[in-house]
Amino acid sequence: MNLRRWTPASIRELRHYDRRAFAADLVAGVTVGLVALPLALAFAIASGVPPEAGVATAVVAGFLISALGGSRAQIGGPTGAFVVVISGIVAVHGLDGLHMITLMAGVLILLLGVSGMGSAVRFIPRPVVIGFTNGIAVLIASTQIKDFLGLPIAHPSGVFLPRLIEVARALPQLSPATALLGAATLAVVIGMARFAPRVPGAIVALVASTAAVAALQLPVDTIGTRFGGIAAGLPPFRLPHFRPDLVHVLLGPAITVAMLGAIESLLSATVSDRMSGDRHDPNMELVAQGVANIVTPLFGGIPATGAIARTATNVRAGARTPVAGMVHALVLLVVLLWLGPLARLVPLAALSAILFVVAWHMGEWREIPDMLRLTRTEVTVWLVTFGLTVFADLTVAVEAGMMLAALLFIRKVSSTTTVTRITREDVERGRIHVLQGKDIPDQVAIFRIHGPFLFGATTRLEESIHTIDDLPPVVILRLRNMTAIDSTGLQAIEDLADRLHASGRVLILCGARSQPARYMKRLDFERHLGAANVCEHVQGALDRAREILTGGAIAAAVR
Repeated sequence: MNLRRWTPASIRELRHYDRRAFAADLVAGVTVGLVALPLALAFAIASGVPPEAGVATAVVAGFLISALGGSRAQIGGPTGAFVVVISGIVAVHGLDGLHMITLMAGVLILLLGVSGMGSAVRFIPRPVVIGFTNGIAVLIASTQIKDFLGLPIAHPSGVFLPRLIEVARALPQLSPATALLGAATLAVVIGMARFAPRVPGAIVALVASTAAVAALQLPVDTIGTRFGGIAAGLPPFRLPHFRPDLVHVLLGPAITVAMLGAIESLLSATVSDRMSGDRHDPNMELVAQGVANIVTPLFGGIPATGAIARTATNVRAGARTPVAGMVHALVLLVVLLWLGPLARLVPLAALSAILFVVAWHMGEWREIPDMLRLTRTEVTVWLVTFGLTVFADLTVAVEAGMMLAALLFIRKVSSTTTVTRITREDVERGRIHVLQGKDIPDQVAIFRIHGPFLFGATTRLEESIHTIDDLPPVVILRLRNMTAIDSTGLQAIEDLADRLHASGRVLILCGARSQPARYMKRLDFERHLGAANVCEHVQGALDRAREILTGGAIAAAVR
């Protein structure tokens, strides 16, 4: 057994750890801990559980995910992706059912990691992932309208359309003080992000709104009026009441939680890699996520995963190792132990405003123009996944998304099969694509993609070109034998181009066949790479490489 393969990133990084690294991690950990506090409270309340459950999850899961994971900068905790799922589970099965589902999901995620299936989670295509995130963002925003406006809805519906109807009927009874406080909090969060991006706007808005409620005695709902405050310290260790007769009933929601947790954690780790230049271990990351979701319910916590926004904040704050994530968890523990009673004054409208911003950022709305340029089949997959997420059930959306992904894969592969007769003209046209006999400069590396480059196969590119620093100044990617591509495959090539660009290198594509060429043209991929760096054949690519090298125009060639 290869023990190195199962060594957490925290252990690997400690070999070269020093005071300077600890100082950077300490600053980053405190920063992201302050950012995580209002989010943990907001996610818990929106999920229908006590607010301390969110903070306890951020403490326990945040520490374990950083200590055991395969990423240097990943931050774990409760996230918006789970809000809709958790609230539905709590409404039907109560807290014991939620804890049971979290444990089951943790075991499933752990098995995915141990069995080496971490890369397989990426087999879900981009239209399905974007459909999920769009739909979840809409659902989160819809659940926050009630508290944002102070509407008197005693038991809001768990279904999207009935919930909107309840909101519309209650609008004449909105609370002016609550609505004004919510709008002011929203303005502060947006304004801080625009004009002072390094300052945690959510914390500033939370402190300011809480101070306003305390000083002006505003008649608004707070954590104290709704929940009686937050108990100091972690909830006591308690084994959830496990009911074997409910396993088959809860298996579907547990699979949904496991899939969402695995997908979001690996997406978050990928974002961290792009920002920090690191390369995470997806299987070790899933092992940590699984352990965290097994342990967290024992302390009254809720499902946890990698948090993209907090992870990005961690990287931007200068984190160097997983120690920053562990510091973030300890900061939240200190808050829970000593500042918990003060949280009773936090207005719910402020937390709703913060969740509106979270929903906006997690919605991937900037991806929609690119989605609309995809093929009709992929657009349909995106719309169906989005529609089922919003109007049906997230479990149904996950299952349908997986089936659509499989059908999309079969259709793409089957469309690449052709039978043609070879003519003399075909032979002559093919000579310019052949590498034999061509002079390849030492400062040029050539890679080729063979076969359909669709979702599920994109990790092969990352595995082949994983150490950018070992590459020469020019990299040529031959697409002559790539029979098909989809949006996930194109995203992988785009990511490679960005990584090479960031290191001062140039990527040249050449020889794309009809389907890939049409697809890249549809999505205006030349604009991203540079028209001169997309060539019809390998001879043209080599000529372009010599032009770059002899002219010393590397910087100009990279966009």
